[in-house]
Amino acid sequence: MKQKSHLTTHNFFKKEHRKVRDIYIYLPLAILALLGSILTVRDLEWDSHISTGRGIILFFCGLVFFTSLYLALNVLFLHTPQGRRISKIYKLTYGDVIDISNKEVSAVQALFCCITGVTCVCYSCNRNALRSSHYISEAYGWFGAAYFLYDIWSMYMVFAATHVQTDTGSNSYFDKVVRKAFMILAYLKHNAMIVGHHIFIGGFGFLVITSLRGDFGDCFFGFVYLMEASTPFVSLRGILSKIGMKNHPVYVMNGLIMLVVFFICRIAMFPYTIYVYSRTIGTDFISAIQTLPKGCLVSILILLIPQIYWFHLMLIGATKVIKKSASNNNNLRNVKNVRHAKNK
Repeated sequence: MKQKSHLTTHNFFKKEHRKVRDIYIYLPLAILALLGSILTVRDLEWDSHISTGRGIILFFCGLVFFTSLYLALNVLFLHTPQGRRISKIYKLTYGDVIDISNKEVSAVQALFCCITGVTCVCYSCNRNALRSSHYISEAYGWFGAAYFLYDIWSMYMVFAATHVQTDTGSNSYFDKVVRKAFMILAYLKHNAMIVGHHIFIGGFGFLVITSLRGDFGDCFFGFVYLMEASTPFVSLRGILSKIGMKNHPVYVMNGLIMLVVFFICRIAMFPYTIYVYSRTIGTDFISAIQTLPKGCLVSILILLIPQIYWFHLMLIGATKVIKKSASNNNNLRNVKNVRHAKNK
């Protein structure tokens, strides 16, 4: 028995060692993909457009980058001694770990979006707001479109890990396919709005930025990119919740910052950009709305309605957290008062 136990332990660490080596594949792949995307556009002038050939390379680089980064983070937390130690301390399940990896990649993508947005706004809005453009807008349109494809897959992996189906005892190929199909349908039903949002942004939004906008400039697209400024705070909230810090002041503070940034960048941004547009064409706010094409107005509504819904959910969650925090503080104060009275 001792010999068998020793062999089992030896085999476990041998397998873990092999899995740890995967990080030396995924991490360099992510770095190479990012460098490849930079090299693809480094010879362009500021106001150049991205050709289809360059765009396909950027899309492929984006797909490799986001997927490799996600897999590298999974290996880091699941198979390295340090990662397993962290998982043990915070009692993280396999589903928790890959969900945290998903949120970390989302935060990285949001950072790239913000860099793109700030560049577009600073470059284009200070020139001709309606016509001036910077190549980074189209370049990240190609690169970032890959993120939405990756994230649909990544969110499914998280869903499948946290909604493990009961084993029916049958391991036939047909039964496996049926179970997988039911899992995918359950995932799509449970995440219909976010998947639809990803398809709309990654599909139609990508086409608008790269080919359907005609000679319209990047100033206003820069504001759309800046919608992602709230994502790191959303991701951090999810991570803090996973590691059991819902009652910590950091969680409350992050939630309040998230609410403010989300409202500014994802809701107030829409009337503000229309205001900037009205100033640019020299008319009032209502008249500016009336001059917008119907397709543009429909797109704005499709973007705005989910943001209002999510902001509503965030407000409900924030209210519960603040009430719970206030209740805990009152209970703590009452305990202190009782102890003080007993000491007297």
